[in-house]
Amino acid sequence: QVQLVESGGGLVQPGGSLRLSCAASGSIFSIYAMGWYRQAPGKQRELVAYITSGKQTNYANSMKGRFTISRDNAKRTVYLEMNSLKPEDTAVYYCKKFARSVDEDDSWGQGTQVTVSS
Repeated sequence: QVQLVESGGGLVQPGGSLRLSCAASGSIFSIYAMGWYRQAPGKQRELVAYITSGKQTNYANSMKGRFTISRDNAKRTVYLEMNSLKPEDTAVYYCKKFARSVDEDDSWGQGTQVTVSS
């Protein structure tokens, strides 16, 4: 069972930057695809970006060019670098470990709040 703990959220002004971290423990980390999702008040949770075990990345269209997902397998950590932040990026950001088979469950962190406001 993988435990995920996010950190790095906070209050930032429009145009600013934040770096989120998600530390994993409890299982082999490097073999799993990892992702970041976000959920704004009154909205459904949406995919922000994901990174495969081979470090291939994919982004939601509205985040392309502004957000960068990366991973450090030695540190068992996945990162989300967020630049040029906008008020509409305000949300709780969640880290996710993707299950590799039907015999596994996805794992989620508890979330970290990001607020973009002047």
